[in-house]
Amino acid sequence: MPGPLPDQPPADGPQDLLNGPPPDPAPDAGAPDPDTRIPVTARYAGGAGAGGRPGEHVVAAKNRWARAVLGFRDLAPDTWYALDLTLAWDPEEPAGAALDFALAGFDFLAPDGSSLDFEAVPGLVRTLPDPHGIWLPGPAYRPEGARAAALRLAFRMPAPASDLALGFRSWRNTAPFRVSGVRLRPVASGHPAASAFRLPRRRLGPEPLVLAQTLVPGAGLVLRGQIFSERPDEHAAYAGLRYRDAAGAELPLPYPDAVSVPGHGASVNLPARPQARRFTLTLRPPAGAASVELGFRTWEDADENPPAVELVAAPEVALEEPLRLESLCGDDLLDGPSFLARLAERLGLEPGAEAGWMPGTEPGETDGGAASEATTAAEMPAAPPLALARTLRRGPEGTGRGADGRPVLRLAGLPDWPLPDPPDWRADPYRSVPWRLDYQSLAWLAPLEREAPALAAAWAARNPWGQPADPLSLHPAALSLRAEVLAGLAAGPLPAEEAGLRPVLVGAAAQHGVALAEIVGQNAFGRSLHGVQAAAALLVVARALPRLPLAPFWDSLALRSLGEAVAALVGPDGRFAEPALQRRLDLLGLGRALAAYLAGEAPGPDIAARFEAGLAGLPGLLDPGGRLPPFGDAPPAGDEAAWVARLLTRGPDLVAAREVAPERAPDAVGGFAHDTLSARAEAVGRGAAHFACTFAPPQGHADCTSFVLATEGVRWIVEAGGSESLEAGAARHYLVSARAHNVAVLDGHEPVSGPAWHAGALRLDGAAAHRIETRLYGPDVAHARIFLLLDELDGVAVIDRFRGAASNALAFEGLLHLAPEAIVALSGPRRALAQQGARRLNLVPWIAEGRAAGLTLVNGRSEPPGALQGFVAGQRGLVPASTLSYALAGRGTVCGGMLIATDLTVEERLTRLLAGEAMRGFLAE
Repeated sequence: MPGPLPDQPPADGPQDLLNGPPPDPAPDAGAPDPDTRIPVTARYAGGAGAGGRPGEHVVAAKNRWARAVLGFRDLAPDTWYALDLTLAWDPEEPAGAALDFALAGFDFLAPDGSSLDFEAVPGLVRTLPDPHGIWLPGPAYRPEGARAAALRLAFRMPAPASDLALGFRSWRNTAPFRVSGVRLRPVASGHPAASAFRLPRRRLGPEPLVLAQTLVPGAGLVLRGQIFSERPDEHAAYAGLRYRDAAGAELPLPYPDAVSVPGHGASVNLPARPQARRFTLTLRPPAGAASVELGFRTWEDADENPPAVELVAAPEVALEEPLRLESLCGDDLLDGPSFLARLAERLGLEPGAEAGWMPGTEPGETDGGAASEATTAAEMPAAPPLALARTLRRGPEGTGRGADGRPVLRLAGLPDWPLPDPPDWRADPYRSVPWRLDYQSLAWLAPLEREAPALAAAWAARNPWGQPADPLSLHPAALSLRAEVLAGLAAGPLPAEEAGLRPVLVGAAAQHGVALAEIVGQNAFGRSLHGVQAAAALLVVARALPRLPLAPFWDSLALRSLGEAVAALVGPDGRFAEPALQRRLDLLGLGRALAAYLAGEAPGPDIAARFEAGLAGLPGLLDPGGRLPPFGDAPPAGDEAAWVARLLTRGPDLVAAREVAPERAPDAVGGFAHDTLSARAEAVGRGAAHFACTFAPPQGHADCTSFVLATEGVRWIVEAGGSESLEAGAARHYLVSARAHNVAVLDGHEPVSGPAWHAGALRLDGAAAHRIETRLYGPDVAHARIFLLLDELDGVAVIDRFRGAASNALAFEGLLHLAPEAIVALSGPRRALAQQGARRLNLVPWIAEGRAAGLTLVNGRSEPPGALQGFVAGQRGLVPASTLSYALAGRGTVCGGMLIATDLTVEERLTRLLAGEAMRGFLAE
């Protein structure tokens, strides 16, 4: 982050984004394409302004407030759009190596100009200054010596929005930059993959959409949300209220701050006035209320032709201001007991009431030191979900003891590290972000048993809320797991000599619970793995410490959030919204752990069913070495075969499942099989062979249609990877770019977000062909990638076909990343040879339409940052490896690729199959 936001925007700050004068027309606007959208308005803030040429906008370096906001109208919902623009910069720009040089921010609007708060938009990420955005890297990642670059971005227009305020915002730039030629064009695709996977929509009608929430006695509840109505008016919808007591009986009317409407009961009106669609409901529960049900519905009945009305996103749920973490802590660095005392004070309880919140005590008693084991077991199930998911991923916890009896930590796959006495909570011995996150999670305390409470209390003493010893301790990957650990220790038995630690641990767990409740209630992490982890941890804290007055509220909030988050991440048929394979495994492990933890309680059965369906196709993705392809963001290679085997303990036998490679239409299945291809072969005396490809819609990594190949027991074609240990700088930019993946790059432009789908298969004599179609290269071309796989996988052909207008010049570059162990050389102008020991691999370009435009081999090129090439991700950084680049060019249609064969006989067989009538027809479809 460049620095703190100023308290107020500049005087020329935020303005109405669409209702203003149109910008100057672009120079080529004389004969626009009827499908092309150009900005209809332009607004400037923070010193930004119009450039000297038509359609040009200048953004000053004024730290976030400087921006040019361009308005677009009448866009088609649920349609992919390609955004084209030209970015120009100062040639002396010192911040050129910043990955977040500038921000393209997206604010999606209703027809009346009000912003719509969508949870997620395909192609975009959630950002702080704008609802959604795409970070634009600096000049160092453009061709060396260039002063401008043509950029293409893509996103899917979310329904029911129709307009867009597109902002170009200053961020890291130290000199003004210029944006010009901004236009939007729809990317046509009639295939269902163009609109899957969608977040559930919350349409309202005569039948209420019910939100139930347990209350905190004596505390108000605040709900915030947004209503969209096709007919904005004062009475778009309403929330019906129904309070219940602890026994579940409905409390009689009237209710505070609600009106009683005949036929509708106690109601709160939800208007959808133009420019004011958001609502805030502050509920003051009547005496004796233990829970509330809110039924969101339209005023009209079904026969009254109600307008289309929906909740744009799940309403945010929070307690009233005095019970929020910032208010509870204030500027004080509260320890655990002090935090509990302040919480009791805010709840209006007698001084000392917090003593009755300790596990194993009855109201009015104090904790004598050791909580009842029976009570503890009843209050907290033995297998907290995050701990079980961690065990499924890594196996037994690696913490042990050295010769001196002191703890020795084995974290993030790095070497053993002796824990100093006293512990250093700022430690970073390996300069590793994953290691620090693992360390700050405190998950390694579990095997230490009797020492664990004291170490957890020591962490709490050195990390008062608001002043962590290591800022990474507040990262969701550490925060959620640590909350679960603290709750378990707080609820567990303590030796008599450590009785004084109980309030410290309960207080620390309560602080984490309050923080997690705000994160979960406000959907701060979106519908993501981190969001599910936060809700799971909140549920554990609530059930481990049920005597905390906030625990029932947390429990209810966590259960509802888990159901909604999982439904958004995994479809009923097991299709994932997350493209990265390892993160899918994390979701599968967490889903299985949650289903076991909930033991039949909703939403446990639904979670179990979704994740059981999500296992489809998983075993076939493991290579002969037991590794998953690192498609998407992934950690360095580990024992993923064991991870998968643990996940499949209730499913099919792992070895048997890996042998099965049925012909199937991926659109008809879920799980991994929906958007991956895989094949295995086992030739006697030659070792195992394996192929895997992903065509999951790209999000984060430009790896759609990338593939890996192992043959004769040797890994040949690999992915550069998405190492979690490389999260910044040029290495990170390289790993997420197309240059790190085995894909095609058209006309020098990175592939963008968009749909991709399996478009057909063809069975041949001893081989199979698969065609994957994509819309990753803009609206002007149609792309298909065809794989021809011999049954023994001793030969593979990868062919790309690009079709555009007959007069269009097209050129593409295909990339193949070879394993670091391989020795690779160009053995001729149109041939390369790779070797590992006695094994060899022939790599020969093949052309159906167009002409050869070059064959290049790169190994370990590190300058300039934007041209990084010839590396794969290792345990502690990038490892040099050979990358083979083959180029084709032509006009109208270009079709060709690479033959990959273990010997000349296999190469000739591939050539004959490609020349056959069946394959020629398949390529031409």
